[in-house]
Amino acid sequence: MPMTMTLKQELKRMMVENLMLQVTPDEIGDDLLLFGPGSLGLDSVDALQLVVALDKDYGLKIPDPTTARQILQSVTSIADAVARHRNPLAANAESPTTPA
Repeated sequence: MPMTMTLKQELKRMMVENLMLQVTPDEIGDDLLLFGPGSLGLDSVDALQLVVALDKDYGLKIPDPTTARQILQSVTSIADAVARHRNPLAANAESPTTPA
């Protein structure tokens, strides 16, 4: 779990720097929605910049808009996708209680 917390902090810093956000990484909640009403207020240009940064920094390729909508919901969803990308076998083994 500590590695996930570190990853989330890295992602928040990356978002603040790459998207030039007017908030600090500590002000971004792990489960705060990134897009839409009541969210961090990101737009489609920010989404594109995030996709590029995730590929560059983590090697995570987001192939289509549907996948992007799933992954780019929150810092937690992005961290989960990066963790699965880094170690797909461990990610599957960690969620045996997830309903099918």
